[in-house]
Amino acid sequence: MSRALVSVVTPFHNAAPYLAHCIESVLNQSFTSFEYILVDNCSTDGSGDIATAYVARDPRIRLIRRSQLLSQVQNYNAALAEISESSQYCKIVQADDAIFPDCLSLMVQAFEQSEKIGLVSAYDLKGNTVRGSAFPFPTTHLPGREMARLYLRIGLFVFGSPTTVMYRSSIVRSPRPFFEEGRLHEDTEKCVQILRDWDFGFVHQVLSFLRTSDESISSAVRNFQPEVLDGYIIASRYASEFFDPAEAAALKKNYRQWYYRVLSREALRLQEPAFWKYHREGLKTIGETLDSYSIAKGVCRELLWMAMNPGATVVRAVRFLSGKPHKTVPPAN
Repeated sequence: MSRALVSVVTPFHNAAPYLAHCIESVLNQSFTSFEYILVDNCSTDGSGDIATAYVARDPRIRLIRRSQLLSQVQNYNAALAEISESSQYCKIVQADDAIFPDCLSLMVQAFEQSEKIGLVSAYDLKGNTVRGSAFPFPTTHLPGREMARLYLRIGLFVFGSPTTVMYRSSIVRSPRPFFEEGRLHEDTEKCVQILRDWDFGFVHQVLSFLRTSDESISSAVRNFQPEVLDGYIIASRYASEFFDPAEAAALKKNYRQWYYRVLSREALRLQEPAFWKYHREGLKTIGETLDSYSIAKGVCRELLWMAMNPGATVVRAVRFLSGKPHKTVPPAN
């Protein structure tokens, strides 16, 4: 098997409860030809001491300490700028996540199917839920533009989080910064951008674990319908790059209708101000504002439907009282 050098990067800030588990998961890889870059973004909870102890144990680990606190995206970009010029592939492992023992090995194998592959993903385990299983088996290699069209057309989401995927290092090195600042889901957008010019590889195994505890990176917006907003933003920004003008326009329209249908249902759940702030800030990244008229129209439509379907309304009421968000399904074209 190839001994290609993999750069593994874990930026962290106050991740003491989970950092050791994360680091151990990297050190326990069956694939051993890697450098491990730990970046301490001004932690105050002892995370730096945990990282220091591991540096003393394994020469593949390099610890970088920030002298000034950076935003999460800035810290990730600065960490990725530290990868070796000789590394072929780059793997982010977020500090509150972990990877399973064959993760690096199987992802490197997936890359080495073709020099055209720029991005590799796999199933991931988010809490107790396996994600990515809708990817067509036994396919392991797709043209990037075909993968992007599957994502936009049917919502086939296999990008998970930065811990789920692996990048070709030449893409990480140029251009810099790797992730665009000021984007709501910069990691998903980067995956779509890569697929414009590179092929996509996939491993049909669960290779990463994503934590869903209240302290995890993504927990703050878990109930804010981030997937719906993300889908609408990606369709608005990139549909025209992967489809002809007529299909791109229809796709954007469908995503907008889907997005505001979900927001109308959330309005009936009397969502907190933070929910609406999250969506306003997200829409701002594509130059849009929250359309109150579309939400109000959707609320009226929902209320009418509920009045005409009392049995189903009871089920929704139970879900409301339990605090469960509405299940969302991407639009069909």
